[in-house]
Amino acid sequence: MPDDLNWAIGGEAGDGIDSTGKIFAQALSRAGRHVYTSKDFASRIRGGYTAYKIRTSVDRVESVVDRLDILIALTERTIDENMDELHDGSVIIYDGERTTMQNVEVPDNMVDLDVPLQSLAEDAGGSIMRNVVALGAACQVTNFPIGSLDASLEKRFKDKGTAIVENNKDAARLGQEYVQENYDHTEEYDLETTDSDYVLLNGDEAIGMGAIAAGCRFYAGYPITPATDVMEYLTGRIDQYGGKVIQAEDELAAINLSLGAARAGARAMTATSGPGVDLMTETFGLVGASETPLVICDVMRAGPSTGMPTKQEQGDLNMLIYGGHGEVERLVIGPTTVAECFWRTVEAFNLAEKYQLPVYLVSDLSLAVTEQTFRPETFDMDDVEIERGKIVDEEEIDSWTDEQDRFQPHFPTADGISPRAFPGTDGGAHMTTGLEHNALGRRTEDTEIRVEQVEKRQRKIETSKQRETWDYREFGDPDADTLLISWGSNEGPIREGMELLAKDGIDVRFISMPYLSPRPDLTAEIENAETTIVVECNAKGQLADLLERDVLERLERVNKFDGVRFKADELAEKVRRSVKPSQEATTQ
Repeated sequence: MPDDLNWAIGGEAGDGIDSTGKIFAQALSRAGRHVYTSKDFASRIRGGYTAYKIRTSVDRVESVVDRLDILIALTERTIDENMDELHDGSVIIYDGERTTMQNVEVPDNMVDLDVPLQSLAEDAGGSIMRNVVALGAACQVTNFPIGSLDASLEKRFKDKGTAIVENNKDAARLGQEYVQENYDHTEEYDLETTDSDYVLLNGDEAIGMGAIAAGCRFYAGYPITPATDVMEYLTGRIDQYGGKVIQAEDELAAINLSLGAARAGARAMTATSGPGVDLMTETFGLVGASETPLVICDVMRAGPSTGMPTKQEQGDLNMLIYGGHGEVERLVIGPTTVAECFWRTVEAFNLAEKYQLPVYLVSDLSLAVTEQTFRPETFDMDDVEIERGKIVDEEEIDSWTDEQDRFQPHFPTADGISPRAFPGTDGGAHMTTGLEHNALGRRTEDTEIRVEQVEKRQRKIETSKQRETWDYREFGDPDADTLLISWGSNEGPIREGMELLAKDGIDVRFISMPYLSPRPDLTAEIENAETTIVVECNAKGQLADLLERDVLERLERVNKFDGVRFKADELAEKVRRSVKPSQEATTQ
């Protein structure tokens, strides 16, 4: 029996795959098991292959792997799509009564569970519950207590009334009983339960939760995959804290609304994906020129243009660091785990106000849609600190006025950070324009003032380098000859891949980079390694290019840009091939 179990349900978009997967994931987490999910879905409302996969263990898991133990196949294509991951003893649950599934041939080395999902669902009250019948069948196969599934069904359907909840419980038991009475499979899967208490959330939800904890009180956005769940999470919840969510007519309106709220003194945010960042770029320049604190979340997907909206990629880094006409000072930080999505969001709001500039919070599709288990104390609100920067009140205004008692919101301070007065502050009335302006915020074309203001804005970044710790997260052997560097959602697969490499006697040092601009100086770390490999989900190696420019040294690259996230065993094999020649040479 494997240490962890890999389960999946697959079918056509519109078949309820996502909700079914989430119900089972919640049931597993409620039973004290760790969960790590992944999704494969088409960019359309109905039709096209879609799947929801769960890896579960009593120990923490942080990656998907190339192994599938139990597959619920609602279509024949589901079996074909997953055949490479199925193995001896894998269990395939399907409905052989359905016309499209009558010709299914399960390989002899696998367990064939032909369960009349639709008929049993109709017996329970409606064919729409066929997926729940399949979950009941999976509970029997894995010896998983169906009571844990009941709790998840209650949470999912409680708003639909008691009758619907009970019908779904009945459907699950019919699936369980059918397998128990009709099959005597030899492969044993036994899902151990524990008393551990876990919360289950994905990266987008963690960003939304972090925004509320950070004091965000205004969000404007336009629905776009895979960033929409940030807005979905905030809707209804932020209102409880006096906040507001606006669904704008497009991304241009979203960033303009957010800019207005930030100018009014609210902590404000918008979230989008690559195409939305393109549209927001003009206003992004106004945010920088007006020195307005604003958090802009980019949840990356495969591009360019519309690209593959529902697939993984990390192709926006250059745009986030360099995008926009003119030279706009900004910070770019990127969570590397679902938990970090929460904490880096809090940090992004603090940094935006401390340095009065836009902050890009960059996530990716894998982080956005991955649901993972955490202990509740992972998100301890007592550890959240709010830093609002150089805000001045009525008592301090006189220190920042000119000889005519006019407030100077763009005064050229030594650290580049000017005083900030909220609207309504006595004596703090001022204006700001996107045109180049003087200390008062009034437009000017004076060459000396132009230089003064540009250099003032640039000093913010230098100040941040002095005051902040633009550090990295490190794992593995600090003295290893092989150094891996990466960013974003690749951290989990790399960490698990390192465990596989360690079994082969290959020690690796891994640096995961949450700070992308400014970023840590890795010159010494790279010089101390025999081989440095930069791992990214893009074709050109955008982070590798930046690091090569920093250290003036050519680095090796592992790039993936087929729209699929890295897997731990896949990464381990790529690294193994890179380091094997040098190890053999050392042995000889």
